[in-house]
Amino acid sequence: MRVAITGSTGLVGSAVVTVLSAAGHEVVRLVRRAPGPGEKAVRWDPARREIDAAGLEGHDAVLHLAGENVGSGRWTAARKAAIRDSRVNGTRLLCDALAGLARPPRTLVCASAVGYYGDRGEETLTEESPPGTGYLAEVCREWEAAATPAARKGIRVVTLRIGMVLSPKGGALARILPPFRAGLGGVIGGGRQYVGWVALDDLPHIVLHALQCGDLSGPVNAVAPRPVTNREFTGALGKALSRPTPLPVPAFALRLAVGREMADALLLASARVVPRRLEKTGYRFRFPELGAALRHMLAGAGMT
Repeated sequence: MRVAITGSTGLVGSAVVTVLSAAGHEVVRLVRRAPGPGEKAVRWDPARREIDAAGLEGHDAVLHLAGENVGSGRWTAARKAAIRDSRVNGTRLLCDALAGLARPPRTLVCASAVGYYGDRGEETLTEESPPGTGYLAEVCREWEAAATPAARKGIRVVTLRIGMVLSPKGGALARILPPFRAGLGGVIGGGRQYVGWVALDDLPHIVLHALQCGDLSGPVNAVAPRPVTNREFTGALGKALSRPTPLPVPAFALRLAVGREMADALLLASARVVPRRLEKTGYRFRFPELGAALRHMLAGAGMT
């Protein structure tokens, strides 16, 4: 396939490009600068609402991963607006362009997040579950709705609701590894909140499955089949590192450190999400169990 991709330089995007290229697919990157001579790239600038729509003609598929990192800074009003705009406006710009093509792609795979479900306690959440409440859930609903023009054009749209991506190279795991390796890790809040997670080694193959599986459309939970509580996650990470995890982090301390809204949404909310549609369409996880996933990735990074 000839696949155009946004967000190709991020943690997930870089891994996806590697897997697609290894599988023999041609990758064309959407970049925010003028492409160089011979470069397989298409220019776009979501902030300025500019896109080279003609450069998207004739692609077999488009993969949309671009968006501001939700956990990289305190949630000020400006930061929240940037997070929302990068997702909603960028998706709308891309999908309006795709809808106007004479030769649109057959498939569009768009990133979303398990934040769609909000804080749901112990409830098991499938793709059929209704959305939750709060800022992240609202952003995810608007983000997914922004792909409507592509679906109306007849493009098969798959929306990946991605969980916490585990990799020592970046994201949440990379941020918590230093204190855990120092023996200073611990349970967050009450520890009963569920975490929907996925190994970085799995996610690019989930993307490839979504691109290739013609029966798959609509929302798809991109998470491992065994969600865990924060207490279970803490224990598994401590065991993988052979370190104690004696220092719990109380909820009030988190709220003081990053703000109540951000702490409650990213660190204390519970989402017990399962990948029903991936399993029904035959995707086989490389790392369905957290312990094995952590041991594999930490050994590969020389941390065990």
